Amino acid sequence: MTALSDPPRTAPDAADDSDLAGFGYQPQLHRSIGTFGSFAAGFSFVSILTTVFQLFSFGFDFGGPAFFWTWPLVFVGQLLVALCFAELAARYPISGSIYQWSSRLGGRLWGWTAGWLMLVGQVVTVAAAAIAMQIVLPAIWSGFQVLDSPTANAVLLGSGVLAVTTLINAVGIRAMSVINSIGVTCELVGVALLCVALFSKAERGPGVVLDTGIVGDSGYVWAFAVSALMAAYVMVGFDSAGELSEETRDPRRTAPRTILRALVVSGIGGALMLLATLMAAPSLTDGALGDPAQGLPSVLLSRLGEDLGRVFLVIVAIAVLVCTLAIQTATTRMMFSMARDRVLPFSAALAKVNRRTGAPILPAVVVGVLAIGLLVLNVHNESVFLALTSVCIMLLYIAYLMVTVPLLRRRLRGGWAQDDELFSLGRWGLAVNIGAVVWGTAMALNLAWPREAVFGTEWYLQFFPQLMLAGALLAGAVAYAVQRAQVRRDSAVLDPSPATAEVSR
Repeated sequence: MTALSDPPRTAPDAADDSDLAGFGYQPQLHRSIGTFGSFAAGFSFVSILTTVFQLFSFGFDFGGPAFFWTWPLVFVGQLLVALCFAELAARYPISGSIYQWSSRLGGRLWGWTAGWLMLVGQVVTVAAAAIAMQIVLPAIWSGFQVLDSPTANAVLLGSGVLAVTTLINAVGIRAMSVINSIGVTCELVGVALLCVALFSKAERGPGVVLDTGIVGDSGYVWAFAVSALMAAYVMVGFDSAGELSEETRDPRRTAPRTILRALVVSGIGGALMLLATLMAAPSLTDGALGDPAQGLPSVLLSRLGEDLGRVFLVIVAIAVLVCTLAIQTATTRMMFSMARDRVLPFSAALAKVNRRTGAPILPAVVVGVLAIGLLVLNVHNESVFLALTSVCIMLLYIAYLMVTVPLLRRRLRGGWAQDDELFSLGRWGLAVNIGAVVWGTAMALNLAWPREAVFGTEWYLQFFPQLMLAGALLAGAVAYAVQRAQVRRDSAVLDPSPATAEVSR
């Protein structure tokens, strides 16, 4: 019997819920996301207006104008991964996609490790997205610079953003989807208008992308590899459509398409933004484009004028908000999915869903609080926070590898059956999967490579990727041990017989 507070179930929703029950889960989340909402979830996680504005100076500083070519390179590599994910989204339409897919392909412990690394990486990414407001809001109006210290002000603005996104997530998926869809519409229109405006103010031709700029004695290959980290930081999170599968209508068909559309639209829009900025920049040699304090926003204000430039910056601020919202929502669903399987400490509380809103409220609060805690770290340890936000993307790439590697193993063993009724790569599946694994391995190594220029001069910062991975795995081992002990205690309370105690051991 359906509770009076629950939304009415349509026949298609009931069919989707029955499909979910086939995986052993009772429907708890509300299905209210359509095709555009599913696309918006993936597109707003990538959020080219947020991340390109935030990281343009990083790529330009290392690779000069020719760093543009890292964008199509990373796009092609990530498209291979997205194609594999699209197949999996069609076959396993379950929340917590990376955790669920890797568990079913590689086993329970393998999947738990992938889910944990994804969870840690996403929490840090939420904080990194929220802190981007410091780049945008003070450029719109000086009154947003409330505190004299830029780092302290960044924490204040970022914490405000996280408070808003946590509240929206607690209200429910319907409100989140509506706000996210409106924000993505603004971002899509903003990207199109921004590109047209900058192209109309071009100072140079498209041949600018062949200029490597000034590089060191080590040659351009290494500078190019470092500048590729900018695109690598941006083009993640397109799998968010899979994270929301249990809240999406007809997810077996909707999620695969929207995963690919989110990445393709982001790839095309981002490439046009980069090209337009390089062509319209007042100067390529005055240091402004490589300065994190100026970067792409300085091009808008100088080329489009103060008033029009601020209008576009308002759109960027909206994009930052919905980007933070989308990442937090995806992280919340990952935490809920793992807690539902009782593989996280305090799983019983984290797996609860509010019957009225259809939202797992506690995971949203936990993610918000953890992200604000990371922002506070930025006040007195800015270099550590920057290293942390850089390395968290490495964890996401490793988690992606923990899906594509066992999928490739399944294909090689002949255990991956094609289904003509669902999205399928057909005879191209093996080649695409091999490419995805090779690409993911190469980029994970590139992200983890110790570099003084990227991570800082201190030895512990240069080796922060390795230390971060080891720390995440150690924390995961502790969390797993706590969870297993909790399960044994619960089993003993339910049935304190010697036989039960022996099984729990």
